[in-house]
Amino acid sequence: MKRAVTSLSTLQRSSRTGAARFSTSIRAQSGPSTRYTAATHAPSAPSPSVRDTLATGEKYLLPVYARPQFVLSHGKGSKVWDTDGRCYVDFSAGIAVNALGHGDEEFVKVISEQTSKLLHTSNVFHNEWAPRLAELLVELTRREGGLGLSDPSVGAKAFFANSGTEANEGALKIARKVGKERWAAKTGRSWEDGGCTKTRIACFEQGFHGRSMGALSVTTNPKYQKPFAPLIPGVDVGKLNDVAGLEGLIGEDTCAVIVEPIQGEGGINAASEEWLRALRKRCDDVGAVLIYDEIQCGLYRTGSLWAHSKLPLDCQPDVVTMAKPLANGYPIGAVLMRDSVAEVMTAGTHGTTFGGSPLACALGYHVLSRLSGENIAKQVQETSTYLVKRLQKLPGYFPNVLQPEIRGRGLILGLGFKDPAHPGKVVEMARERGVFVLTAGKDAVRLVPSLNIPREDVDFAVDVLESVLGQL
Repeated sequence: MKRAVTSLSTLQRSSRTGAARFSTSIRAQSGPSTRYTAATHAPSAPSPSVRDTLATGEKYLLPVYARPQFVLSHGKGSKVWDTDGRCYVDFSAGIAVNALGHGDEEFVKVISEQTSKLLHTSNVFHNEWAPRLAELLVELTRREGGLGLSDPSVGAKAFFANSGTEANEGALKIARKVGKERWAAKTGRSWEDGGCTKTRIACFEQGFHGRSMGALSVTTNPKYQKPFAPLIPGVDVGKLNDVAGLEGLIGEDTCAVIVEPIQGEGGINAASEEWLRALRKRCDDVGAVLIYDEIQCGLYRTGSLWAHSKLPLDCQPDVVTMAKPLANGYPIGAVLMRDSVAEVMTAGTHGTTFGGSPLACALGYHVLSRLSGENIAKQVQETSTYLVKRLQKLPGYFPNVLQPEIRGRGLILGLGFKDPAHPGKVVEMARERGVFVLTAGKDAVRLVPSLNIPREDVDFAVDVLESVLGQL
């Protein structure tokens, strides 16, 4: 049987679609678009089939999502359609997941070929794709920057899970064991005898790391935490970019520090290089494991492999977690860690039934191989330059509505609003005009389109946003 995925070089050549054609010239216009002031996709009486689907969901699904009253049917590229035939530009990419968009033919081919060959075996046995994906992650990180791997003496290991939450759970779990081993080495005592104090975890306000109990414990939003308290103890909370606060936050009893280099859910807030350098130094001083959660900002969303790839070695972490775009919508998460962290883990200390399956890893290898082609990264940078130039006009058009600065970089961008009530309203109004965007934090609209989104979809989305902002 033909292999499910071709070579890395072949995939890189095949990814060169559209990047060179993406012009960075800004469409000439004298003011904000007003072409989409009228709602074209406003909720109306649902069709009988939609009513049936919604009623079934209401009867049988746990009601933890507030969703608009239509049903999505299919997608292609950056567009999706509902079952009543309305088309939307998906400027949310499934919450920064569909890096290659919807209905990608090469991706669909890999799914078909691999499922016909081997779908699941559990981790009782080896499969051919998990080692290949792990190798690709490590060597791309070494080549493009990140995790300190540009130092040839530093090696790394990967662990595959099913989601970003599970990746963060695994990273925290591993870091706690590292803390115990370092405590034992320093004190000359066995942590198994009890008394180990190096168990505390530090995190930061407005961070988001998941909704399971461990990940939720370091996601310090009262809205998410309060209904499920008490959470795991020993968590300390600091402020992003507060250099002076790091010494008091991170001490000898800290085993792990987790942070997003660019906060996604919390508002598209970027950590500064100066602060990350001070954070790295403080972790080194006390022997804490530094974890970068790049679940939303990693894997080329900023135009480089990792959001921290281009930072100096003294700003880089011990562990990076990932998930969302790695298999373009098929569930997979991963923890990538330096050997100095991985060495404490032995057979039986962690595991998963579904993580690292042949299908998930074949898809991850395919997607990452294509994203690492130089023209995909170039397209992200060109698209970002064009999009940011258009967005930068908006605070001038709407000074009473928008904050002056565009947040983020690459294709993880945010518009800050002066009135916290406006982001949710903009999301709703944009959807009623055929564009999906997201909120972020208390005061922002988040823009995280597919990494290969064409210019015409970018223009349409920004035109809609301009028209909506004009209505405010």
